[in-house]
Amino acid sequence: MQKSQRIKSLVDLNAAQEKNALEAIADVQKKYLAAQAQLAQLQQYQSEYDGKLASLGNAGLSLTRLLEFRSFIAKLDLAVQEQHRALSVIENELHLKRKIWENLHHRTNSLQKVCDAAKATELKWQDKREQSEQDERAARTNRSPPRD
Repeated sequence: MQKSQRIKSLVDLNAAQEKNALEAIADVQKKYLAAQAQLAQLQQYQSEYDGKLASLGNAGLSLTRLLEFRSFIAKLDLAVQEQHRALSVIENELHLKRKIWENLHHRTNSLQKVCDAAKATELKWQDKREQSEQDERAARTNRSPPRD
């Protein structure tokens, strides 16, 4: 097996790992988008309930009802904070997956360059060998006695 073929095997293996890393990025991006959508929805609920509390407060609310509303809004605030944290964790995971992919991508490109260089060297040697063989055949033909 020629050197370029051995390196090509490494390139193919690395390219497969790179593809898997890219798929992992896509999965994390889906998670990130879903978490962002959930955060937006929670913030919308939070805004709606803040507005309801203000309008109901102006209309007059019983103490029990007011406390229930505030408790619910506090739970929404907590859910929004937790979602921000979850989003941050997913964002960090996304950055990590991108770094992994970048490293694999650079390694694949480097190996491909080495493979291309090895192939070029092999082709040069093959051309030289063929030229040498042709020269040798031509020299033998010239040395042969002429036929009558």
